[in-house]
Amino acid sequence: MARFRLKDLRSLTVAVVHPPDPECQTILEQLARIGCRTELVWPPEKGLPPKVDVVFAGLFFDSHEQVRSMMRKVDRPAPALICVVDYENPAMLEIVVDIGAVAVTSKPVRSFGIMTNMVVARANQQRQDALRDRAAKLEKKLSGQKQIASAKSILMKVQGISEEDAFDTIRKQAMSKRCSIEDMAEAIIKANDLLSGGKGAV
Repeated sequence: MARFRLKDLRSLTVAVVHPPDPECQTILEQLARIGCRTELVWPPEKGLPPKVDVVFAGLFFDSHEQVRSMMRKVDRPAPALICVVDYENPAMLEIVVDIGAVAVTSKPVRSFGIMTNMVVARANQQRQDALRDRAAKLEKKLSGQKQIASAKSILMKVQGISEEDAFDTIRKQAMSKRCSIEDMAEAIIKANDLLSGGKGAV
């Protein structure tokens, strides 16, 4: 994961999802001092602009579902979400966790702390994205290994060859077709399913 640097803050695009009140103005003014590109979004139903890096979202009991819906619609990688809250009770904290916030700032909003929250939120979001990507790659690799095992089993049974020879056959066919071993294994499985009438390995 690339290390986040303070000077990178100026390259960020930040959406402030909050009613245009003095609290919102404090956030916007501090973001302007930092040098971020900012956009005010209210109500949440308007949706986020494209390619947003960080979101400051005011959480209110009467509009948190709209914020949740807004965040569900964003493309991956998702922006880092910083919730702005005015209550520290169990119900609000549950909403903060459930909505996927990676940092929190409380009201009354002060200029001090906004930059810190942005750095922490951005770093946490990048860490989450890296872990999610790693998990997806491992899942894909595991799925590929299962397909290779199934394809080897098919060849061993149909051609009466050893496991080593079956893998060698898959590898050579993949090289010949200029595709991955996993793709070739999948093709063998599909061909077998077709020939066996969808009943699985012959």
